[in-house]
Amino acid sequence: MIALSHDIILRPIITEKSSRLMSMDKYTFEVLPRANKIEIRRAVEDVFKVKVMSVHTIKIHPKPKRMGRFSGHTRSWKKAIVTLLPGERIEFFDGAGI
Repeated sequence: MIALSHDIILRPIITEKSSRLMSMDKYTFEVLPRANKIEIRRAVEDVFKVKVMSVHTIKIHPKPKRMGRFSGHTRSWKKAIVTLLPGERIEFFDGAGI
């Protein structure tokens, strides 16, 4: 089942590294773990009205964490780095960049 565009993109990732990537027209998002690159491309183009050149995805595995004597782990999630065509920008990120 294909999800809606707004359901595929969960949230933008704004870190120092992603801010540096924005100067190279690359934007980082947390996406649905089951979404593939084609669905991510279509979702970004549909939501932000831009043209996407490429999509790179990374699965972030859970890391062990402890809180006193209780142990657990962080959740796993999927990150997508989206490269836009030259000249394209996502206005949502304008205040977050360097």
